[in-house]
Amino acid sequence: MNNSRRLFCKNSLTMAAGAGIVSMIPSQLSCSNPNETIVIGAIGVRNMGFADLRSFLRQKNVKCKAICDIDKDVLNKVSVQVEKTTGTKPDVYTDFRKLLEDKDIDAVVIGTPDHWHCLMSIYAMQAGKHVYVEKPMANTIAEAIIMEKAVERYQKVLSVGQWQRSGPHWQDAVDYIREGKLGKISRVKAWAYTRKHTLPVKPDGPVPEGVDYDMWLGPAPKRPFNPNRFHYNFRYFWEYAGGLMADWGVHMLDYALYGMNVHAPSRIMAMGGSLSHPDDARQTPDTLNVLYDFKDFVVEWEHSIVLGMEKFGNRCGIAYEGNNGTLIANRGGWQVIGEKDNKGKPLGEDVPFIKGQGDLDKHVDNFLTCIRNDKLETKCSVKDGKEVAILTHMGNIAYRTGEILQWDDQNNKFIGSEKANALIKPDYRSPWKFPEI
Repeated sequence: MNNSRRLFCKNSLTMAAGAGIVSMIPSQLSCSNPNETIVIGAIGVRNMGFADLRSFLRQKNVKCKAICDIDKDVLNKVSVQVEKTTGTKPDVYTDFRKLLEDKDIDAVVIGTPDHWHCLMSIYAMQAGKHVYVEKPMANTIAEAIIMEKAVERYQKVLSVGQWQRSGPHWQDAVDYIREGKLGKISRVKAWAYTRKHTLPVKPDGPVPEGVDYDMWLGPAPKRPFNPNRFHYNFRYFWEYAGGLMADWGVHMLDYALYGMNVHAPSRIMAMGGSLSHPDDARQTPDTLNVLYDFKDFVVEWEHSIVLGMEKFGNRCGIAYEGNNGTLIANRGGWQVIGEKDNKGKPLGEDVPFIKGQGDLDKHVDNFLTCIRNDKLETKCSVKDGKEVAILTHMGNIAYRTGEILQWDDQNNKFIGSEKANALIKPDYRSPWKFPEI
């Protein structure tokens, strides 16, 4: 994409709008050209990072210029896949900073472990790149807040990989809720049951060949290599992620916030622990219940890593409970179960299951469209990503402190809890420094 052309167009449109002559601008000056190629670089290309990259490559007029990963085996395999798909071999890096130096790259796709999301996103924006970052947007409350400030300062498009925001059936469900058909909603339940087996304790060992482990750790504390803390299982250790709460919770709880049109609770409490497998390697709880008090209603989060049970027939989902009925939604679709009074008279309607569809490609398309239109508000903007990241971290902090917490939304801190406030901001390992915006 020709960035100088886009800047010229944007400045021209701004001046014309001020002069009241927008209708006189030739269409050639529009920066909204769907045929304009957007050049991307992908950082962290294993697992969901690779799924994101494949989605980008399915879009029209997208070119992958470079990929980056700290694992050379992953890097080489994905490089072959990209060349097979596109006919062009991408540049490969193990240090993401080298990728960001490439001035041809318009946007980066960040699919790394959570503890890297903040720094990489901000470095990318400082380098003039737009950002598509996997969920959760940040691994701490302070990181989520500073990322929003970075978007405001650098005016780059940032979209968070909570791709349900682009799903038509999810939006239809929210529209139904906001029409008031459920009556007064008193409780929203969100849950995830994943049926993962125990994670046996393993000894520290040698770093796998071809892995830049120091770069993988990045701002996290220096530790010997342990296979349980690497690749997929990193999500069960506080230094890198927030467990199932931050993994699945951001998806489901995002719709608690969006559906109810709220952004922060007043009180939070949590109960749980390593209750199914107390002796395995996970730091994060395998069983957790969190209550969020929004004064006019409550939100409940519930998860189990090791059980395969279901609520309303779904292992993951969300339910809005109103006087007239309950709306249940998940990735497969949504439905409404109507309430009845004591005499069996219907208070609300039943809505048979309405099937949904995959939404990742739509989410990626929205990000690319926003870049082409110089529009910062994506389907899942930095504000959306920030609010649900903070919500999930609140739940984890309530669990870790064992306290009933009160949140000061004006000052972004907990009221009267030093233990909880100490967990808001991470302590980065040198030479990495917490961003200042």
